[in-house]
This record gives sequence, structure tokens and C-alpha cells, in this order.
Amino acid sequence: MAYEIYLKKNEEKRIIAGHSWVYANEVARIEGKDKNGSLASVYSFDGKFIGKGYINHASKILVRIFIRGNETDDKQFYLDKISAAWNYRKKLGYGNCCRVVFAEADGLPALIVDKYGDYLSVQCLSLGIDMRKNMITECLAEIFSPKGIYERSDVALRKKEGLQEVKQCLYGEVPDLAEIEENGLKMLVDIKNGQKTGYFLDQKENRFAARRYAAGGEVLDCFCNSGGFTINCATVAKKVTACDISRPALDSVIANAELNGLKNIDTVCGDAFALLRDFRREGKKFDLVILDPPAFCKTADEVKDACRGYKDINIQGMKLVKSGGFLITCSCSHYMTPTLFEKMLTEAAKESGRTVRSVEIKTQAPDHPSLLCADETHYLKFYVLHII
Repeated sequence: MAYEIYLKKNEEKRIIAGHSWVYANEVARIEGKDKNGSLASVYSFDGKFIGKGYINHASKILVRIFIRGNETDDKQFYLDKISAAWNYRKKLGYGNCCRVVFAEADGLPALIVDKYGDYLSVQCLSLGIDMRKNMITECLAEIFSPKGIYERSDVALRKKEGLQEVKQCLYGEVPDLAEIEENGLKMLVDIKNGQKTGYFLDQKENRFAARRYAAGGEVLDCFCNSGGFTINCATVAKKVTACDISRPALDSVIANAELNGLKNIDTVCGDAFALLRDFRREGKKFDLVILDPPAFCKTADEVKDACRGYKDINIQGMKLVKSGGFLITCSCSHYMTPTLFEKMLTEAAKESGRTVRSVEIKTQAPDHPSLLCADETHYLKFYVLHII
């Protein structure tokens, strides 16, 4: 008999509103017996049907709901869901590179699919999705006819689902580097070993927006990774200094610069916290400073320490901006809420001794839509500050 999950009183409101996660501590009782990863039906305390989803007793998220009606968990269901997600992106003008499926936001919890030209990169972040991986791969092959599909499920989050980290080719062949087009530029993406699924697609529009603030000036790009902001800014800037702690990342910057015929980029390898202070001691100033660090907090318990880290680099960044220049500062952790981020920036501005104006506030690109009922899907903060 399939699992039937009955919630505690009043625990259904968030889920009925559209959130897909059912936590173990929200459950009053469980009836039936099946295996982890199977389909479970979820009911309110008084027995009203809410939806169906993957169950996993090994996870704090007991059920991830993805069916709200009479749909069947079969290949046609996934074909329809993935096709709908792809049609949405195509309507917005995406084609060569984008996030095709954004998990809960596209009604497929724990599934990430990114498109890099003729190749797809996939993450399976729950047991239920992992068990249906072969079927999902078949669907992707039918819809996109890609040259290759690569799995990048090498993330620690899988351990919470009782799964091992894995990287493997699921379909066709995937090269070490794939060439994509972004904002009129060519970029090389390391699908097999690059950050996340190969590249940070969520900042695509923001990288283009950065050009207006970089035009004609000297730019410092910290945490540059493979050079998304660096290359976009270098098309209009006088000079860009790209910094990262990873030498391979900087090698990617150099390769992407050569691919686009850009010769106004310098690279510096080192820790951004130390480099920002080194630049200050050397008396350097920039027309635009970009701070796009990795997530400083991946759990709620890390928020306090993360605020100190964000504040530190933003103080240093503000001090390095020429009068009348700009600071672009970002956070990709949903635990660092916009309210917390703005509070941190206000404190950093005060301690930097600079007058700071907020010019532009953006979030992740439209191919990474967020659900109003799920804060977890709204994670990226992109602030442009005018430093007087």
C-alpha cells in the first residue's frame, strides 16, 4: 500500500499556497508502506487531499510535492513539465544558454537542468528525482536532441537525501569545454568541473547591466570565477582587473578574453579579503568594484558570521571606489535576505566613511523564476551603489 501522509493541524496552509516541501516534524501520522523515493499522497489533518510527491524518510524534507491533481508519475508527465519549462524560456528569448528547469519553481522539485549550447547539464538533488533519472534523461533527449547530457550531482546536499555525490555522462558525449553565447560574447564553459553545473547563468542579465557602470573606466572584479562580469565589462571598460583565489579560474578568464579578442584584462590570484586590503595599501582606486562572492551562508546558523564577511568586503570595496564611481555587490544565499543584506550595506557605508546611494537593485535572471510562496527560490541579490 502506498504511503499516505496526514499533516498536523494547520500545517497545510504553506503547502496549499504552493510550497512543495513537507517536513517530517509537520506530520501527524503515516499510513501504508512503500520504499523511499516512491510516490506518497499528502492529506490535511482532516483528510483533505493536498498532493503527491516523492517520500524519503532519510531526509528532513519527508515529501516533495509535485502533483496537485490526477496526473500520473510517468514519462509523459515529465515530457509535459520539461516542455512547458522550455517553452517559457523560449518565449522570453532564451535559446543558446539558460536554465531550462529550476526545480520547485518549474514544478519539478530537486531537478536542475541547464542548457549550454548543444549540451545539457543536470543535477538530481533528491532520491525521488534520482530514481527517475533515466526516464528524465530520455525526455531531455527527445525534447532537445542534444549532443550530450552530463550529470553534475556532485553537491553535498545529496548527502541529506542519503545519496552519494556523482558526476557522469548520461547521454551522448560531452567535451571538456563547451562554447556558449552570452550577451553577444563567446564564453567557454567547463561543464564537467566548473562551478555549479558549469557556469553561473543566473547573473546573465546582471552582467550585461554592469556594462553601463564600467564604460570607459577601470574595473576591479573580485571573485571573478571564469570571468562572466570581467568579459562583459571589458567590452566597454578601459581596463579590468580580475581577481580569484583559483588559478584555473583565472586561466579560464584568460581563455575567454582571447576568445573575444579582449586585451585590457589583468588577472590577480589571491584571497579577495587580503587583496582588497593590499589594493588599499597600494593606493589604488577604481571606477567600478564588483563583489560577487560565493554563498557565505548555506544554513541559518551561519548567517551571523556571513554578515561579518559580507560587511568586511563591502567596507573595503567602498573604500576602493573613486569618488563618483560605483560598487556592484551581490549575495547568492537565500538565508541572507534582502532586509539583512541592506542592513549590512548600511552599516558598511557608515563604517567606510563614504556617502552611498542605491542606484539599481536586481535579482536572478528570468530563467530562474522564484515562487512567491517559497523564499528558497528567491536567493540572488544584485545591488548597484553610487559612491560619492
